Amino acid sequence: MNSATDQAPLISLRGATVRFGVHTVLHGLDFDVHRGERIALLGANGSGKTTLLRLLHGQLSHAGSRRVLLDGQGREPSQAMLFQRPFLLRLSVWWNLMLALWLAGVPSAQRAPRARLALERVNLSAHAQRPARVLSGGQQQRLALARAWAVRPQLLFLDEPTASLDPSAKRDVEALIAEFAEEGMTVLMSTHNLGQAKRLASRVVYLEAGRLIVDRPTQAFFTERLPEPAAQFLSGERA
Repeated sequence: MNSATDQAPLISLRGATVRFGVHTVLHGLDFDVHRGERIALLGANGSGKTTLLRLLHGQLSHAGSRRVLLDGQGREPSQAMLFQRPFLLRLSVWWNLMLALWLAGVPSAQRAPRARLALERVNLSAHAQRPARVLSGGQQQRLALARAWAVRPQLLFLDEPTASLDPSAKRDVEALIAEFAEEGMTVLMSTHNLGQAKRLASRVVYLEAGRLIVDRPTQAFFTERLPEPAAQFLSGERA
């Protein structure tokens, strides 16, 4: 059987609840992530999308369970997360990449070849010696994607990866995300862009006030009747 859901999930949440002080941000979520999926998280600001990404990435304490599929050597799948505004060190483009590879435990002999290949992949080779923080927004996001790709994660978490980018930069970043997914990377991304969800996702999840309202294959999400909160959100987004 070839369906992703025929396999054991890479990450499984059961009754997952996240609270910040007295405020509950995620309410008892049951959620599975399978190998090779491309999942788009939709919802208004404050719906819990970023919190869910951070929880899946293992960054947050929570109630309920979070189980991760281990390989034959007891290791979790490798992961990387990119935020809406990527964090770049006050170093050159090249050394931002090299440091990421060092932190990921990549053997020293492999770091420079991987860094060169990653920069070629995102069309930033000509900027290798420039300070990373003087790059344009689109170039910074491409560098962040190069840094993630270079360490070869099995799971890639993206928080609004094209927000505030111009149309050309959005197309470049979307193309890279699609290529990474084609190579077998499991991708989870939050987005407000419905067209982006249609283009990139195999599965769409809608959150509202920290609750999972809809979880469907992409075509079904956009063609079949939705619960009223999700239908209202899509209607407002299309306006």
